[in-house]
Amino acid sequence: MPSLFSVVILGPTGVGKSNLAIKLAKEFNGEIISVDSMQGYKYLNIGTAKPLKEEMGGIPHHLIDFLDPDVNFSAGDFKNLATELIKKILEKKKSLF
Repeated sequence: MPSLFSVVILGPTGVGKSNLAIKLAKEFNGEIISVDSMQGYKYLNIGTAKPLKEEMGGIPHHLIDFLDPDVNFSAGDFKNLATELIKKILEKKKSLF
């Protein structure tokens, strides 16, 4: 089994970042944390390219569809949530994408 690691995949909408992250997460026992500022909001599906449940391939995805549109959510809030998620995922001996 490979060592635990984290990979950041960057690029514009619609170029296949989610598909690549899912393939890597399947291959290396990982979970995915979305860093897209709009994917966190429920109901905002147009233009966000949120992966559908069937596209997620059974891989846990975090910070998608967890906020109501009227909630203020800052970069600091994101950092705090993401830091806790990263700790929990790594404690499970999983890689992070």
